Amino acid sequence: MPGKHITPKQEAIYMKSRQTGHTQETSAAKSGISIRSGRRIEKNERPQKVQHNWRTRCDPFSTVWETELIPLLAREPGLTGTTLWEYLEDRYPGQYPEKHLRTLQRRVKHWRATQGPAKEVMFRQSVPAGFQGISDFTCPSTTITIAGEPFDHLLYQFCLTYSYWRCVHIVQGGESYSALADGLQTALHKLGGAPAEHRTDSLSAAYINTTEKQALTQSYEALCQHYGMRPTVNNLGVSHENGAVESAHGSLKHRIEQAVKLRGCADFPTIAAYRRFLDKIVDKLNKRCKGRLAEEQAQLKPLPRYRFMDFSELTVKVTTSSTISIKRGLYSVPSRLIGEKLRIHLYHDRLECFVGQTRVITLPRIYPKTPEGRVRRIDYRHIIHALAAKPQAFRFSRLRDDLLPTPQYRQLWQRAEQQFDPQQACKWMVSVLRFAYDYDCEGQLATELLQKEQLPELKTLQKRFIRHHPPQTTVPKQHAVDTYDKLLFGHWVTQEVIHV
Repeated sequence: MPGKHITPKQEAIYMKSRQTGHTQETSAAKSGISIRSGRRIEKNERPQKVQHNWRTRCDPFSTVWETELIPLLAREPGLTGTTLWEYLEDRYPGQYPEKHLRTLQRRVKHWRATQGPAKEVMFRQSVPAGFQGISDFTCPSTTITIAGEPFDHLLYQFCLTYSYWRCVHIVQGGESYSALADGLQTALHKLGGAPAEHRTDSLSAAYINTTEKQALTQSYEALCQHYGMRPTVNNLGVSHENGAVESAHGSLKHRIEQAVKLRGCADFPTIAAYRRFLDKIVDKLNKRCKGRLAEEQAQLKPLPRYRFMDFSELTVKVTTSSTISIKRGLYSVPSRLIGEKLRIHLYHDRLECFVGQTRVITLPRIYPKTPEGRVRRIDYRHIIHALAAKPQAFRFSRLRDDLLPTPQYRQLWQRAEQQFDPQQACKWMVSVLRFAYDYDCEGQLATELLQKEQLPELKTLQKRFIRHHPPQTTVPKQHAVDTYDKLLFGHWVTQEVIHV
């Protein structure tokens, strides 16, 4: 078309068409040029484009570019065009209007490309099959709730750098050795083998001081040695050294966000339901790497027979209040353990308590909301029978509010204080808690009592729950003499019991 420049692409289309045997007319039509232009292309008679190397207007920064702006950029190459324009506006008010901002930004960009400092280079890696696995923690970008309550957690992700097979584990309480060990071993046993090398970040969030850092490093090295892996750690603050897992974090968060939108709700009834939700997402992602995973599994090392220790061990003594204090958390335990020394296996999500070699109780682990804060987990069922023996201790107990298991029971206590005198209110509340535990009706009993205009008297509740049964007397039936002969020959006779 007259008046328009012929592009290199049009030339390429024309020449390719001519080389395949088409006429000048057909080739010109395909490339969108005239036949005469086509002849000039074949004869190489097209005029060469003159390079534009002169200015069409005066340079607005001619007086300050060499003298002021370049020295600033040389000293601090990270300065942006906007920052430099604001500097000129402050120094020379009104001389450099905002319409010149884009010109300055292009000038700074050109200076960086031609005279600026060298930039960091990313070297793409090609890791052999079965050589490396990477671990990292990340925070989900989607807000998750469990039974309506915000669920504060991290996601641990293990990823193979060759096949990109991954495994995701829910972590409560932040980065720690127990969280890393639990998630890593779960992934390896699900995978069925171990790579030659395991890489993680600096785990700076998992320790507070040098002593904790040294203990964590030793535990991590021992964990890798147990599985025959060489432990490696990337440099502090250099996230791209774990590029494979960082990319996996992005795709995982995106999939979670999309799945939540498709589900229509980010609330789950239990943590187990949320875990199943994540497993389905990860299974779909892993379907894409089945072929490469089969290659990688053939190169993995066999797993040892037993898992490595994935907990911290502590020893605490149960106080006379039937509580133990661990990591700024106060936990109640059954009163029969008062005075005993418990050996605690401290996991990221639970506490397993042992007396000697016998596990006596497992408690969910709790975390304070702030690093300096403290938190309690008091279960009234552990001490309710002891409290029932002296109910007046409930009124001013330091653990009173923690002993009430739900907001419904807190409402019952407020109403009991208003309806009864202090002594009766304590006895009534403690008795209700005991009935709820003994007869396994915690939620049903609270709902029923709150629906009443007046709380029932204690005697009414006692008549309902405490039933007196007459004792049963058992009289064994005397066997006949011939039954002993049968016994001698191996014919057993069941003894009948008569209830009187």
